[in-house]
Amino acid sequence: MIETMNSTDIAFPNLGIYLENVPKNFTVFGVEIAFYGLIIAIGVMAGILIAAREAKLTGQNPENYWDLAIYAIIFSIVGARLYYVIFSWEYYKDDLMSIFRLREGGLAIYGAVIAAFLTVFVYTRIKKLRFWQMTDTAVLGLILGQIIGRWGNFMNREAFGDYSDGLFAMALPIDAVRRHEITANHWAHVTEGMNYIMVHPTFLYESAWNLGLLIFLLIYRRHKKFEGELTLMYLAGYGIGRFFIEGLRTDQLLLPVVGLPVSQILGLVLFIVGTITIVVVRICKKKEKSVFGESASLADNQKLGRDK
Repeated sequence: MIETMNSTDIAFPNLGIYLENVPKNFTVFGVEIAFYGLIIAIGVMAGILIAAREAKLTGQNPENYWDLAIYAIIFSIVGARLYYVIFSWEYYKDDLMSIFRLREGGLAIYGAVIAAFLTVFVYTRIKKLRFWQMTDTAVLGLILGQIIGRWGNFMNREAFGDYSDGLFAMALPIDAVRRHEITANHWAHVTEGMNYIMVHPTFLYESAWNLGLLIFLLIYRRHKKFEGELTLMYLAGYGIGRFFIEGLRTDQLLLPVVGLPVSQILGLVLFIVGTITIVVVRICKKKEKSVFGESASLADNQKLGRDK
């Protein structure tokens, strides 16, 4: 076990990994740039590229996705911030100007996802495009962006979970994290002379889960039964993964009054609604196919009888 850590170090002791001097920022021509922002930007660009490529493969116009991305990026940032502020109102209510200080952190992925879907809805209505076709294409880029973007949390030493000493447990210096995100369970395992906490690397869990989900969607997309199925699979798949992972995190956004983790509840709702919708639509499609198949067969038989 590690004895002490420098404030800029990160380690995975049970994997034998020790990273020294992992910076949060770097400087270019005197301008300080946060690795968090750079990684998010890389994720966004990678997401747009895969969506545009998928559009080309499916006979759509890739330019529509580059055009959509301009609006989606802007409104997703606004949505991510609003979601975070709404469920952290006690922190912001006495200093409203702090709402606009994005460099201090405070973006929620679910707010970005909600805003992105609303943006696609409006865009497809204006451009007279098919909403579900565009979302089936865009979710591939969205989830790739999430896979990459979560590593921004790694650089920021945030979005971690409660105490863990498992195989993937991560060691973070106490001075490198926000004090209010350290739980009593963390402190209980901090022994004399130990200046770090052991945590669940929930950013890693979510990134890995999303990678598996993306691989599944890429394999399944050629076999989808209806437009919107990939979208529903993404919402259900991400939702159930987030439900379990959110339960480990120490920076949960809570619903007022009831005090339950809002993202955990939303994840469960999306899983249930997405799964039920897929099942119902598939049953309806199957019945529809059966009815039309019987009608076609009857018509053929009648025609054959007239020919005789």
